[in-house]
Amino acid sequence: MITVKKLVKRFGPKIVLRGLDFEVESGEFVALLGPNGAGKTTFLRILASLSRPAMGEVRIAGYHLPGQASAVRRRLGVVSHQPLLYGDLTAEENLRFYGRMYAVSDLNARIAEVLDMVGLAPRRRDLVRTFSRGMQQRLAIGRAVLHDPDVMLFDEPHTGLDQDACVMLDTVLREVAARGRTVVMTSHDLARAADMASRFDVLSRGKIVASVRRDEMDTTDNLLAFYRDAVQEREA
Repeated sequence: MITVKKLVKRFGPKIVLRGLDFEVESGEFVALLGPNGAGKTTFLRILASLSRPAMGEVRIAGYHLPGQASAVRRRLGVVSHQPLLYGDLTAEENLRFYGRMYAVSDLNARIAEVLDMVGLAPRRRDLVRTFSRGMQQRLAIGRAVLHDPDVMLFDEPHTGLDQDACVMLDTVLREVAARGRTVVMTSHDLARAADMASRFDVLSRGKIVASVRRDEMDTTDNLLAFYRDAVQEREA
């Protein structure tokens, strides 16, 4: 579903991604782990067609980036650090705008379903600029799943959410995985990642330095040890 080969990304003289290789099969849930500055957000922005690589090959669902970005975006749901919502529209109007863009069938029913799922049904007619950061993140999650995409990209999605919203997001993530969708999620919360992901890749200094499947890890402590060893070996 996702194939990345020899990916390079530069910001001026600084090289952030250094010949990165990455592959995800359809239906896999990959947690992308790594220290701050490892390039996780940069990498997800490239997968989301929000940033262009300097070199390398990126294919999602058979489409090439950046040349076929429009076709890729129709198959993606993205939750990033920025909610990317329209503050002067209501929650319902935001979802309606995106739903029309993606030609979602039975849109009214789907909007109602999504607003209920993310716990915003009572605020459906309120302007988004009146929402808290956590509420905006809830709506961004709803927008990302609205068109039932094949691939979901989550960049630290629990950031800014209270405990109830984190539980809601975990439910959404499990539902997405149960429907056979492909998920790539960056996270610093190893315990949450261990509970949901089927594979764990460690990104350090611009490359994937280690990968392990969930069934190879007995406990979260083992996952933490695996992560620490991978990062320390790369930085040595």
